[in-house]
Amino acid sequence: MLLQRFSRWGRAVGHVGRYRVIVGVFLKYGYEDLARRLPLPKRSLWILPRARREHERIARLTPAGRLRCAFEELGPTFIKFGQLLSTRSQLLPTDYVNELAKLHDHVPPVPFEKIHEVLQNELEHPVNEYFSRIEPAPIGSASIAQVHSATLSNGTRCVIKIQRPGIEKTVRVDTQIMAQLATLLENHVEGWKVNRPTAVVAGFARRIEQELNFTHEAAHVERFAHQFTGDPAIYAPRIYRDISTRRILVMEHVEAIKASDVPALKNAGLDLRLIANRITHLIMKQIFVYGFFHADPHPGNIHILPGNVVCFLDFGQMGFLDRQTRETFAALILGIARKDESAATHALLKLANAELDPPRHGLEADVAEFMHLHFYRPVSELVFAHMVTDLFRLTNNYGLVIPPDLFTMLKALSLMENLVSKLDPGHDFIAQLRPFLNRIHRSQLQPGNILRHLSNFKSNAAAFARELPLEIRRIVAQLRNGQAKIIFRHEGLDPLDNTLERVSNRLSFALVLAALMISSSLIVYAKIPPLWHEIPIIGVVGYLVAGLMGFWLLIAILRHGKM
Repeated sequence: MLLQRFSRWGRAVGHVGRYRVIVGVFLKYGYEDLARRLPLPKRSLWILPRARREHERIARLTPAGRLRCAFEELGPTFIKFGQLLSTRSQLLPTDYVNELAKLHDHVPPVPFEKIHEVLQNELEHPVNEYFSRIEPAPIGSASIAQVHSATLSNGTRCVIKIQRPGIEKTVRVDTQIMAQLATLLENHVEGWKVNRPTAVVAGFARRIEQELNFTHEAAHVERFAHQFTGDPAIYAPRIYRDISTRRILVMEHVEAIKASDVPALKNAGLDLRLIANRITHLIMKQIFVYGFFHADPHPGNIHILPGNVVCFLDFGQMGFLDRQTRETFAALILGIARKDESAATHALLKLANAELDPPRHGLEADVAEFMHLHFYRPVSELVFAHMVTDLFRLTNNYGLVIPPDLFTMLKALSLMENLVSKLDPGHDFIAQLRPFLNRIHRSQLQPGNILRHLSNFKSNAAAFARELPLEIRRIVAQLRNGQAKIIFRHEGLDPLDNTLERVSNRLSFALVLAALMISSSLIVYAKIPPLWHEIPIIGVVGYLVAGLMGFWLLIAILRHGKM
């Protein structure tokens, strides 16, 4: 463990130049206070002077806007990390989530000579044995790769997705520095430990490592194509596996029109309303039938072929939803559609894996208000993106954590709705959603599914019984080491507590009264001066105070009604 810690810090020291760049950018965008709360080297807190115009530009940005600009300036790894954070509503406020969702990874292209070197290093034989021509100008350039049109040696047109030179090293250095900064935040800034930034960064590192391996994307395309085998409404490009590697992906060139190019679609004689219906149907089928869906269906990734056939591109970001999550989400939407706030609230709590229910009545009231705002209006006025934003604001208010893949799915539906509304402004999104939800609901009542649930319950109960002794030992060990604590809170004992407090107060009062009487009597008996008519004045004052206190105690007892 100690060796691993030294190894991590050793790597961080080795990347000190990049470390200072990252810290410097965050300081530039106004994070000085956070930096001073971390045990960073003093030199890393130097703030470089900024031009007045640059200072004014940053001052005009919102806090969320400053974070987005910092991520954009730090490059590919941080852009991807910001995109990930935009799907984690439990970590950041809604305005930050919405701002980070605007992050795009379009960057200047790499010179073709360097791209050609990557191709040559990845392929077993010379490039000209595979391709008769490669267009030097890219048709797309992103943070991790860029895309070039090409022609195979047999004359077939294709496109090549080629990883940018040195991007793997850049990503690994940045993720290591992120891990160190996350550790500092978790250990030195109050309130961050509960969000577990180290776990978030570790998950991001695993995800981007997979994205850097193009064999995963090839598998995504093939699985996607297999799901829709025989469906004439959709087309997935062919992957040339024998030429593709972990750093290059060769796929079929598809001549199509971008789905958002409405004039071109009309000129081609295509049916915009049919296209809108097909895009909606296909994405919902991906989500609610297969649980494997395109997570980034923006207009650049959806093209239209002759015959109104929909073609999806760029399968680097895919979403996964298990059967239980799909069923619970269907129950949530059906509860909302039926105006049943109790059923919708129950589904929302189950969806968020809430270990302890929040105030049920307050949550149900807020769910009812949410339903009133979005579903008691004409369908043409319903904006799914606004509905999603309000739903996550509601869950944040109650500390409910929505699973990241579900958030990704809702973002995908929002992107789809934005595209479809341009193709057909009167498109009824909810009408196409309802049959899928009803299908999921009906499937739960089938005998096979009931038996499956019973079998799962039996397996879970057996696993729980096996793991219970180990969990108890783990809890006891945490209590012994001070890593956990038990808090007891009694309910309904307030009246008893008040009675005991009143009794103890009266006893104390009576003791003070008795002490005054005794001490005053001793003073009078001893005739301690000063005297008035041979009577000690202090003793007289003591008697008077004791008399007032006794009278006060008697009134309190009579007022309470019990002697």
